[in-house]
Amino acid sequence: MAKAAASDDVRFRVLRVLEDNPDLSQRQIAGELGVSVGSVNYCLNALIEKGQSKVCNFRSSDNKLRYAYILTPRGVAEKTRLTGAFLKRKVAEYEALKAEIEALGGGGYICYRAFEPENRLE
Repeated sequence: MAKAAASDDVRFRVLRVLEDNPDLSQRQIAGELGVSVGSVNYCLNALIEKGQSKVCNFRSSDNKLRYAYILTPRGVAEKTRLTGAFLKRKVAEYEALKAEIEALGGGGYICYRAFEPENRLE
């Protein structure tokens, strides 16, 4: 389960980067996400195979090896699904941490209360 969540997290992060910056190279995506180029390559190939992304050459580029990774409607739908799953995991982590703090005697009450929506500084 944890491995699947980690895989979903990387896919979610790659989809999010592609939506904002489709012209980034695999190396740039890897650098931005803090993962290996091989992980990005594997993820991109899986997204392309599933029809969630497509590869386009830069026509005006001097470097014909440069590609843009464009999200397809199926890719946007997958990103939406992964966003929901990501948020569920983060809420569950928050609730688990909150319960752990309370079990330790509530000494961190002020600390975790600062992260509740009504107490956030924006």
